[in-house]
Amino acid sequence: MKRILTPLAASLALAFCAPGLAATLTGHHFDGRDLVLTTDEGTVTLTGYGEGALAVHYQQPGVKQLPSFAIDEQAPRVAGKLVRDGTLWQYQLPELTAVIDTAPFKLSFVHNGEVVLAEEHGLFVHDNLRGFRFALEPQEKLVGGGQRVLGMDRRGHRLPLYNKASYGYTTHAEQMYYGLPAVLSSNQYALVFDNSATGWIDLGKTESDVLQFEAQGGRTAYLVAAGSDYPEVIENLTAATGRQPLPPRWALGNYASRFGYHTEQEARDTVAKFRDEDYPLDAIVLDLYWFGKDVQGHMGNLAWDYEAWPTPEKMIADFQADGVNTILITEPFVLTTSKRWQEAVDAKALAQDLAGKPKTFDFYFGNTGLIDVFAESGQQWFWNIYQGLMEQGVAGWWGDLGEPEVHPHDTIHAIGTADEIHNAYGHQWAKMVYEGLREAQPEQRPMIMMRSGFVGSQRYGMIPWTGDVSRSWGGLQPQVELSLQMGLLGLGYTHSDLGGFAGGEQFDAEMYTRWMQYGVFQPVYRPHAQENIAPEPVFHDKTTRDILRDWVKLRYRMLPYNYTLAYQNSTTGMPLMRPLMFEAESDLSWFDNKDAYLWGDAFLVAPVVQPGVTEVAVALPEGVWFDYFSGQRHEGGKTVSVPVTLETLPVLVRAGSFVPMVAPMRSTADYSSAELTLHYYHDDSVTQASGEMYEDDGRNPNALVKGEYQLLTFSAKAEAQGLTINLQRRGDYPGAPQQRTLDLQLHHLASAPQSVTVDGTAVPFQWQDGVLSVPVRWQQASHQVVVR
Repeated sequence: MKRILTPLAASLALAFCAPGLAATLTGHHFDGRDLVLTTDEGTVTLTGYGEGALAVHYQQPGVKQLPSFAIDEQAPRVAGKLVRDGTLWQYQLPELTAVIDTAPFKLSFVHNGEVVLAEEHGLFVHDNLRGFRFALEPQEKLVGGGQRVLGMDRRGHRLPLYNKASYGYTTHAEQMYYGLPAVLSSNQYALVFDNSATGWIDLGKTESDVLQFEAQGGRTAYLVAAGSDYPEVIENLTAATGRQPLPPRWALGNYASRFGYHTEQEARDTVAKFRDEDYPLDAIVLDLYWFGKDVQGHMGNLAWDYEAWPTPEKMIADFQADGVNTILITEPFVLTTSKRWQEAVDAKALAQDLAGKPKTFDFYFGNTGLIDVFAESGQQWFWNIYQGLMEQGVAGWWGDLGEPEVHPHDTIHAIGTADEIHNAYGHQWAKMVYEGLREAQPEQRPMIMMRSGFVGSQRYGMIPWTGDVSRSWGGLQPQVELSLQMGLLGLGYTHSDLGGFAGGEQFDAEMYTRWMQYGVFQPVYRPHAQENIAPEPVFHDKTTRDILRDWVKLRYRMLPYNYTLAYQNSTTGMPLMRPLMFEAESDLSWFDNKDAYLWGDAFLVAPVVQPGVTEVAVALPEGVWFDYFSGQRHEGGKTVSVPVTLETLPVLVRAGSFVPMVAPMRSTADYSSAELTLHYYHDDSVTQASGEMYEDDGRNPNALVKGEYQLLTFSAKAEAQGLTINLQRRGDYPGAPQQRTLDLQLHHLASAPQSVTVDGTAVPFQWQDGVLSVPVRWQQASHQVVVR
């Protein structure tokens, strides 16, 4: 429970929390829109972003500072209002106020008259250790730390801040590929330690009432965001850290991917197999065999092995003509045995050792150097490789091993040592690729998968995944938790290698099917695994193929709905996968739920993560929910048992939901919403409802900025005499359908209607098994459908 205090009372209560604080406020000035506070120990700069986010940067003489990686360079700064009253100062944004205690100097943060966060000791700096301490309340829960398998509430853990591979993980992992030095609190605030260095986050482990960030070096800064509810916290947080640009529509389609395709012929045969099996397909991912015949010895070549891939440009063009985009793996390591080693040395592209020479070290793939993505020379050399491949037609980019997987502490980069910048390496790499692609392909949206990054990496279009998970039920079980943890702090496209990646001696058809079914409701649909068992569904038995064909086609039918989730993420930061705690913020028991989640607002999904399951207990939020497959009605606010077969998954639809769909297609290259099905799930308990559908050309990176899109909005109003559905369309874009043939399907009506009118004119309709189907020719900006 948050403390409801006046700012003055909050300040006095905190003044005695931690003895020995010596800093005293001695002055202030404004630097543009920033408030700069001067103390007898240095300066503290407060920078406002949006309605409710404040960046705090402590600077002491002689303490090295690195750039901010968390803050979006393009985020507009907002000037707050400074109110002074004796020793109590307030710096006020519309939704967040920093209360400044002048002697001893200390900051606390107030939202809606409540203290949501307070420094316990503020900044500490001791030789090679620096960080911040904040007070924790007894009942406070914390999401945070990024990719870990620990449960949703991470309070009580002390976790390393060092991105590190976790090969073959299952149901417990304290350190993984993509950590985040950030938390989201049940007290409706988010806190980011804006420091890229090796360190720790202590979530009340050492001291139960203290949240402590610490690092070996780096920037002495943090960011606070607050809101009235979790979605508003996320919106205010991402106003500062940046939001995910809209991906190309094809990125939401089906991928063919494995470790890996050895030859051009194998890749061509795989695409042909998807077509022969009537599976939609939008992308093929080529792992490291595209530049070398073996796993070891070739990393850094980053050029086609023409012996295995004799006509790569023609292959890419042929795939593109068939609606299939080519994605290539790249890594930041250049082996001393690779063909480009001397070229990289001569270009000064590599990080250095303590003698100023290219740093070399051994790891699994061979003796190697590491590209310095923080150096202009390293970026230029690396980007030239990307540009050449881009000109050959490559459409998507996969950055692997970007923790970096091996990163000796005595590696020297342009802006600092390995330990100072380790956690921002993947972030900087993604920035380089994204900015290069935006300049080189101004009319095309980048597609960039990366295994590791930092807070805010989403603004560079980064699509992370959860690494080399075990191909087992144990590997499937934490996947919801991992994606939810990342999405709540900005990384809304975090997804898993569907079916699992590592190990597995025999094909487990049930486990594989369950993982692939879950994947329909995760941000990216990409099976990927070691090749001893095929990760692609088209290479398995007929039963598995037939079950999963329908699920992959469901993914394509849902494209209008899923693409709208992408739009919402890009405009508000709202993740595509949403935790159930959003539904009942005052009940902290929902905070811990990692077994189910919301896919947008309409769907509740509870993946099957154990073998032999015939029913699943699902805790439902308040409201009415319908089983998507059987139509069974469930009252919310309790736990219900949902029966399942191998063909079904616990997927429930919220009463009052609008779900737009289209017919499945070979690939998104054939996508059109000219023929649209709009499902509305009616229940008498819902008297008013609304929904939306976002639509653009699927490619234009400036669609939102330039207003080149359509937004379709839907509303429903139920009264005693019937149900009224209003349809509205606003906006336009090149290539938009000038009219739509709409099949409006109203589910769960109690009885057949007496009449149906569209804009006052009676129209024919179909009624079958409780579903009313109404044809609407959507030609005008708005239409009204009335069901009596």
